[in-house]
Amino acid sequence: MTLTRTFTALALAGTTIAGAASAQDLRLAPAAPPAHPAYYMYEHFVEYLAEESGGSMPATIFGPEVVALPQVGDALQSGLADVGNSLPLYFAADFPVTGVAGDLALQGRDPHAMALAMTEWVVNCAPCQEEYKAFGGVFLGAGSSDVYGLITTTPVETVEDLQGLRLRSGGAPYSRWAEHFGASGVPMAVGDQFEAMSQGTIDGSMASIVDMLSYRLVDTATHFNTVPIGTYHATSNFTFALPTWEGMSEEERATVVRAANRANFDLTDRWAFQLPEAAWEEVNASDITVIEASDELIAAVEAFAQEDRDAQVAEAGDVAADFVALVDEWSAAIADIGNDPDALAELAWERIWADVDLSTYGL
Repeated sequence: MTLTRTFTALALAGTTIAGAASAQDLRLAPAAPPAHPAYYMYEHFVEYLAEESGGSMPATIFGPEVVALPQVGDALQSGLADVGNSLPLYFAADFPVTGVAGDLALQGRDPHAMALAMTEWVVNCAPCQEEYKAFGGVFLGAGSSDVYGLITTTPVETVEDLQGLRLRSGGAPYSRWAEHFGASGVPMAVGDQFEAMSQGTIDGSMASIVDMLSYRLVDTATHFNTVPIGTYHATSNFTFALPTWEGMSEEERATVVRAANRANFDLTDRWAFQLPEAAWEEVNASDITVIEASDELIAAVEAFAQEDRDAQVAEAGDVAADFVALVDEWSAAIADIGNDPDALAELAWERIWADVDLSTYGL
């Protein structure tokens, strides 16, 4: 059976399931396995839906064997899934404007600030909204990774130590970072980095410390440098299929927005705080040498981050300028209230969602 026929069969099966369920029974596609922060977020979303709806809005989570990340768009458009975790950078041709925020990854220093900036920016970005509408989905918020550092098989203590290194890159911003410091950014799927490091194909990865556990880099890396590189925050955690959204009452939409707004912070809390803490425990128990980034290295990195920020704003114009302004605003707000997910969810509701007209949003 071809992939197309398989996917069509799954879509028909999903339609059958939907027909047997209530009108509010939502089919959810986190597009990740249970150990992933996205699945964790969706489990909380189901709980919040039950709370916010008084139990009238049940949901079923599909695993990645039904809908994987590259299939989320098709799943939403075919009716297989009502809600999906879609990453704009996976569908770059569909999201040229939304992708501008992802290209500003080197600004990432506070995960919650990056996630909140991404959420507020897309909600109020007219061309971004048009991109989601054309994609067949409705954007209900973003999350963020922790701040990436350097996982290597060679010590990196100074800018000079970066010269000539081959570093796995998760996208254009990271490649620019590597090249600026005389290294080479090697585009590579995250799942391939362990073998590449083990075989010496690359010297390391610009990555989350969580990769020490998720991809067992703790078994092949020898050093970790805490230098702050950037974040992965260009996400659309809960992309509602447009027909599903259109079929909901305004009250039902408010219910799912409230649940999504709460769950968005569970992703960032899990990805940027809980899992890094667990990864640090294993790293500290291993033979890996942790190198605290020197003042000189941090100064050089921050200078380039500002240079890159200015270059991206010059190239992309107001859309990029609006995003970086929001990063600054949310960074200041979080400095005042801290990283508590519940408190941040309340603030996000007040500042971002409370005034959104849900009778027209996404339509």
